[in-house]
Amino acid sequence: MIRRTGHADLPLHTGTVPKWLADRMRDLGTQIVEALLIQYGKKEVLRRLSDPLWFQSLGAVLGMDWHSSGITTSVMYALKRGINARAREFGLCICGGRGKYSRRTPEELLYLSDATGMDGDALVKASRLCAKIDSTAVQDGFQLYQHNFILSDEGDWAVVQQGMNTEQKTARRYHWCSQNLKSFVEEPHTGVTGENRGLILNLTDTNAGSTRNSILNLSKENPDRILREVKLIKKTDAFAGELAFSEEDGSRNCIMPSHHDVKAQDVDLKRLGGVLAAAYESEPSDFESLLLTPGLGPRTLQSLTLVSEVINGTPSRFTDPARFSFAHGGKDGHPFPVPLRIYDESIRILGDAIEKSKLGYKDKSECINRLHKTALQIEENCSPQADFDAVMERERRNSHEWGGRTVAGTV
Repeated sequence: MIRRTGHADLPLHTGTVPKWLADRMRDLGTQIVEALLIQYGKKEVLRRLSDPLWFQSLGAVLGMDWHSSGITTSVMYALKRGINARAREFGLCICGGRGKYSRRTPEELLYLSDATGMDGDALVKASRLCAKIDSTAVQDGFQLYQHNFILSDEGDWAVVQQGMNTEQKTARRYHWCSQNLKSFVEEPHTGVTGENRGLILNLTDTNAGSTRNSILNLSKENPDRILREVKLIKKTDAFAGELAFSEEDGSRNCIMPSHHDVKAQDVDLKRLGGVLAAAYESEPSDFESLLLTPGLGPRTLQSLTLVSEVINGTPSRFTDPARFSFAHGGKDGHPFPVPLRIYDESIRILGDAIEKSKLGYKDKSECINRLHKTALQIEENCSPQADFDAVMERERRNSHEWGGRTVAGTV
């Protein structure tokens, strides 16, 4: 039976990411990856990148449009710039990219294999198979235009690639991961995000084995005989029972709506309430090591709490990616302009915590981790419900003070 492991609507957006945001995305995204490496290791970084819901949440917390296809390109570009500059230290490297850069992936993988002693031919084959399967074996109406291959020095890898449907003005993102991957041609995806276009032909499904074998056998037949069989199929639907289709199982589905603004129904208000309560209502002693940071206030704690969740949250925490846009807003002003002063504080505090933890001083990093745990405890025990309109009004009222900025300029 044919199924997908996850999907989301990703409306196509035009425009570019301004440098003032792209550089901050690079810095904060790299710090988040570094924190994951320190606490959980390289395999966990690859697992997270292969989760479409976590990836969408990461893009939102970095200040990108919370629901658009642009998250894929901008996040991968930001991570490639940040991670590759520290590839030896991290043990990770990102190859490929969009358009012509995607076609350079084999060359980059062969270069890395020469430097590390890994099997370059096998890596290139993996990259090409991922692209070929999503562009040919899974016929869902989307043409691939981006391909990123994330490789660790332990030989593990993940792939994030995206296709476009120009007629529908939508995109679909595909995620792969080498861990626990038994076969490239039997249910290899860890997640697929994109618009739900109904039934699709997926030759990678376990139950499509007989169909794959039939195709191989047909390829050896005389073309005239195949044409006669096709005419017969059209008349009698002779093969109707051979392919089984089903809708998605819903396990990691994430449907991105077409509206650009963030609405209350896009956010789990109970979870957002826990974040706000942790930031605005906790006792100062709860986060003393952070609160000793000059200039740190509740609004920065709000952002850091959501960053902490991206680092420490379990898969079930990322079913409402729009909530993570309440960390640093969005470049188009949705849900509110990017608060640059808050964003820079988040980068500074997280960076300081990471550097101190590497020297053995873990107070600040543990404090940042505790932000998520505190929000989770409040959410579970107090059942807070965020007042969406009040939150939006506060953000917009203070936007100028917090350095609010969009692609159109400062607030």
